[in-house]
Amino acid sequence: MTNPEAGEAAVIVGATGGIGAALADAVEGWGRFAVVHRLSRSSSPAIDLENEASIAEAAARIGRGPAPTLILVATGVLHHGQEPERSYRALTAEHMLRDYRINTVGPALVAKYLLPLLPRDRRAVFAVLSARVGSIGDNRLGGWHSYRASKAALNMVLRNLATGLIPRQSSPASIPGLWRPPSAPRSRRACRPGSFSVRRIPPSGFWRCWTACRRPTAAGSSRGMERGYRNRRNPR
Repeated sequence: MTNPEAGEAAVIVGATGGIGAALADAVEGWGRFAVVHRLSRSSSPAIDLENEASIAEAAARIGRGPAPTLILVATGVLHHGQEPERSYRALTAEHMLRDYRINTVGPALVAKYLLPLLPRDRRAVFAVLSARVGSIGDNRLGGWHSYRASKAALNMVLRNLATGLIPRQSSPASIPGLWRPPSAPRSRRACRPGSFSVRRIPPSGFWRCWTACRRPTAAGSSRGMERGYRNRRNPR
């Protein structure tokens, strides 16, 4: 995608979040797309991952313009009104279903309506932000039950999607690692969306963490992958 043809579009879902906004700014800064759709609950068209009709409407609006060759889904929830579970005793159906609706079902529905818009005659990328803690093979610490399970399910969804795409298309799960807005105290900008590159997106069905390790989506194994999480409160 070094010299994309004129008339191509990019779509960033979750463009008002910290990572999503930075990714949208970076994509716009490339100057390679005729249109950059920045979608969120406050955009026009608005998109709500818990409202399938809003996703369908947004896709219909996008479909009336240039074909998207880059779709980034930068959405997710860790703890919004609820604390991640440190023990299985803290499990609740409400918490688990909330995480699944936003972290798994929402991106799957985005794929349902936006993947048909990808052109079939050139490379097109559909990428979703997942999390390293969604790897089953690398789960040595436990805890964070709802979040881990929803991200593991998301990784499986992405792997399934990858099997149904033509060779020129891609559907990887992209890992942001730890990320905080630049204005946050003692910010550790482990993920730098400004340096995001389509060239570094891995093959379909794989994910790449911010330290450049490349692992299978669901059951990859790497001894050092979770080492950085041992003393951190937010596994993202």
